[in-house]
Amino acid sequence: MTNVPELFGSLVFGDAAMRERLPKDTYKALRKTIQDGKPLDLEVANVVANAMKDWAIEKGVTHFTHWFQPMTGITAEKHDSFISPTPGGGVIMEFSGKELIKGEPDASSFPSGGLRATFEARGYTAWDPTSYAFIKDGVLCIPTAFCSYGGEALDKKTPLLRSMEELSRQAMRILRLFGNTTAKRVVTTVGPEQEYFLIDQDVYEKRRDLIYTGRTLFGAKPPKGQELEDHYFGAIKPRVVKYMEELDRELWKLGVLAKTKHNEVAPAQHELAPVFTTTNVATDHNQLTMEIMKKVASHHHMVCLLHEKPFDGVNGSGKHNNWSISTDDGKNLLEPGASPYENAQFLLFLCAVIKAVDEHQDLLRISVASAGNDHRLGANEAPPAIISMFLGDELSEILEAIADGSAYVGKEKTEMEIGVKVLPHFFRDNTDRNRTSPFAFTGNKFEFRSVGSTFSIAGPNVVLNTIVADELQQFADELEASEYFPETVAKIIRRTVCEHKRILFNGNNYAPEWVAEAEKRGLLNLRTTPDALPYFVRQENIDLFTRHGVFSKTEMLSRYEILMENYAKILHIEAMTMLDMAKKDILPAALKSAADLAGAILEKEKAGLTAKTERALGAKISALADSLSAHIEALEAAAEAEEACAEAPEAAAFARDKILPAMADLRADADALEMLVPKKDWPFPTYGDLLFSVQ
Repeated sequence: MTNVPELFGSLVFGDAAMRERLPKDTYKALRKTIQDGKPLDLEVANVVANAMKDWAIEKGVTHFTHWFQPMTGITAEKHDSFISPTPGGGVIMEFSGKELIKGEPDASSFPSGGLRATFEARGYTAWDPTSYAFIKDGVLCIPTAFCSYGGEALDKKTPLLRSMEELSRQAMRILRLFGNTTAKRVVTTVGPEQEYFLIDQDVYEKRRDLIYTGRTLFGAKPPKGQELEDHYFGAIKPRVVKYMEELDRELWKLGVLAKTKHNEVAPAQHELAPVFTTTNVATDHNQLTMEIMKKVASHHHMVCLLHEKPFDGVNGSGKHNNWSISTDDGKNLLEPGASPYENAQFLLFLCAVIKAVDEHQDLLRISVASAGNDHRLGANEAPPAIISMFLGDELSEILEAIADGSAYVGKEKTEMEIGVKVLPHFFRDNTDRNRTSPFAFTGNKFEFRSVGSTFSIAGPNVVLNTIVADELQQFADELEASEYFPETVAKIIRRTVCEHKRILFNGNNYAPEWVAEAEKRGLLNLRTTPDALPYFVRQENIDLFTRHGVFSKTEMLSRYEILMENYAKILHIEAMTMLDMAKKDILPAALKSAADLAGAILEKEKAGLTAKTERALGAKISALADSLSAHIEALEAAAEAEEACAEAPEAAAFARDKILPAMADLRADADALEMLVPKKDWPFPTYGDLLFSVQ
């Protein structure tokens, strides 16, 4: 039996370890840095570094690394040992405050979007003391930010920390106006639900598309998919249970608050959800979760797929970003309370979020834009590319009453009558949930459901923090200049509801009618990544981020370049993988099948028999093989033309307009052939083999 409290955080140099090992003055100084953002001097860092080193060595550690999150979307680490030579030819184990605070990895090969020349190699990592150090794979990992020699952010963490500080600053202005004198800062908290697929390693290794791109580029629909919805919340298969048990244990050791696990809708799809924690810590933990998910899968001869759409025709995978705002003393600022209509502070913060989402739909869409997520957004299992908000019945009625200037009569809680006496009675919530909304209020938080499963949650939360901070700043400016605070609060709330109610939609976001309705309302429908990304570098958005110190203009332009380039590169890799598989495997399989049928026709005719069925099937396969060959040539030509595009935006647009349609044409032929060629001759495991490989 696992002793979870003893296991939890056992590989983390967390508060308990620091309290035990650090002198009181050092511990207090470090807590001041963590809680209040106070700078940490080198003398304190030296004491912390030595204690951290001793703790790690006791657990068998010999190396440390500054663990950071570059613009690759994954984490990075360079390992250094603790050894230091002694005069007698031996070594001692040392770790200084300077090594703890600052590292210098080679920055030349990380994406910079033109921020620096590739020969300019110097970069710096800086310790983030608000995220605890931990041991992974026998190495002491120190969470850090990553910047260039010129000080520009080359990572995802630095802008996140900046946005958190700015939201806190603006929110504190509002709280002080409401008479709150005890809170010292405001933090955003996140609980990211992580969806993923598990397939058997043997079938994975026979699919080059999965190996190279993370998704299947070919695959006919299997006889059974998710039609019966029998997988969702169904009994978890024994092999997956063992995987989930080990995953929980490994995450708990690292202090990750893994809480909920279940089967998702699609066959072979599952979900893990953690407890909420501070946003930068949640971001670190989610990066660790994705890495550990893949590692643990290999222990069970399985592969964990995190791509947003690994299989066509069944649900893809998202990462629901549950976001809220709280004071440092634990008050949730998005908690409506028993009487939300009378809760002016809650309504003001709610209106800041409503106004932010409406005015900055483009930035929220950009924050979830990628080649992989484009396949998922707008499909039947995911919110559309159109950003809207769901508030539920009660809050919607409250806001309508405010807009109309009428009184709101609250509803009494309804006791549920299920019709079985033995079942306990309970009260129904005042509103249902909307699982189709991109941005849904779910009680005391907002669930941003458009985030892709492979994403670092840093990007979406940078946007959320910044746009809400901007609205809070505007509200605070107006309130501080007002002589009549309660009246001005009421005026701001009413004005915001009236001017921004177009973003509120409680209906079915999957319905085709919503697309037409959203267009009438003037909402953006940025269907693809190349459609969305140019909005990022519009002047009003550059002004927004620079005004709040979250990005500089050069940092924004570099990110735009990186994202555009990444989109084009991903589609190019997918196109080349398709060509490789089609030319080397699928076309030969089709030709062999046609030849076998031709031989069978000759044998039957020699025996005086008709071969009507064989001729018809042979004709279909031959025609599809000819079409496949033509589409191979078309995709080759498109891929070659894309390589001639000089700039990343041009290459991305070309990939969207030419590469994707050519890939779709090639896939249609291949999938049709899969249904005709005998299974023994088909070169790859089918969707049925993949989705039902783990028993």
